[in-house]
This record gives sequence, C-alpha cells and structure tokens, in this order.
Amino acid sequence: MLIVSNISEGIAVIEDGEISFDIPAGALPDGTKEGDVILWQNGEYLIDEKATAERRNKIIEMQNNLWE
Repeated sequence: MLIVSNISEGIAVIEDGEISFDIPAGALPDGTKEGDVILWQNGEYLIDEKATAERRNKIIEMQNNLWE
C-alpha cells in the first residue's frame, strides 16, 4: 500500500510499509493530500478513494478508542 506521507516544496514522500521514496508532487493527481492511499497503474499514480476512506476511518476509530 502506497501512502502519501508528506508533500512539501514540490516533492511528495511516499511510504510503502518498509521503505519510503520521493517523487515530484506534480506526478500525483490534482487534489492529492497527505495520508491518501495511491496506486501505480498504467504508468501513473491514482488515488485509491476506497482505501483512503477506510484508512482514515480506522485512524479516527483508533483515536476515539484512546479517549474511552
């Protein structure tokens, strides 16, 4: 799973569990945000909307459980 860790000064840091690598931020689709899950398909990056939503919901659930 590729996750956009950071976007700064035209560079996006992508994490793949064990490794991280930099790519030009312009290689990502418009509207890509930190925390988005992306896919590499047919020579381009795409946002995986479903995986991103599931990941965000899981993080929110974990945060809520901290306060219970």
